[in-house]
Amino acid sequence: MHKYANPAQFNRLADRLLPWIKGLLILTLSYGLYSSIFIAPEDYQQSATSRIMFIHVPSAWMSMLVYMVMATASFTALVWKHPLAYLGAKSAAPIGALFTAAALLTGALWGKPTWGTYWMWDGRMTSVLVLFFLYLGYMAIWSTMDDEEKAGKASSILALVGVINIPIIKFSVDWWNGLHQGASIMKAKGPSMPSEMWVTLFIMFFAFQFYFALMFLWRMKTEINAKKIAAYRQARIAEESR
Repeated sequence: MHKYANPAQFNRLADRLLPWIKGLLILTLSYGLYSSIFIAPEDYQQSATSRIMFIHVPSAWMSMLVYMVMATASFTALVWKHPLAYLGAKSAAPIGALFTAAALLTGALWGKPTWGTYWMWDGRMTSVLVLFFLYLGYMAIWSTMDDEEKAGKASSILALVGVINIPIIKFSVDWWNGLHQGASIMKAKGPSMPSEMWVTLFIMFFAFQFYFALMFLWRMKTEINAKKIAAYRQARIAEESR
């Protein structure tokens, strides 16, 4: 795990991976969008409105996946003191917040023509909104605390406490009656939708994962370079003050 703790080694690995990730992102996103519009059939009740799901559902999946990445990095930072783990969690947070905001926005746009309302305080929507606030709270700690060590510990504890919200999101449609329908893909009997739909959903999900990987590595490199510049400036100030 500490193999890539060296920032220089991490940057070299990221530089090798980024071109491949960009290529995979372009391929999957291009085909995913094409399939969303021209291949996947419309829902027999919702017509073309149902195509919002190809953005909404992968965004919602990514909002939880990125949070788990952030929480795992936070746990690693607290327990094993991995030098890049804090930066990893910090780098993932804004991307997770973006996916969560996209899920909330597209959900509202889908809800109005489908349910007649942009919003309702049902279990699924409320728990996803809580997830969005957890991301904002995590980022607020980093932006308001000057001491990076204290900010890292406080934000990591918040990230770990917030993990309890992930199973609540997943099972909210089973625990409480609301506007959201139950699971239609992750079912024991298989997906209850045409194969063209769920295949397109997973292609878009992969595209969003490549987008996350691209932005995550780029943000990690930016954070590492910022720390290098800060360390250089401090060394210059210390040298000039002698």
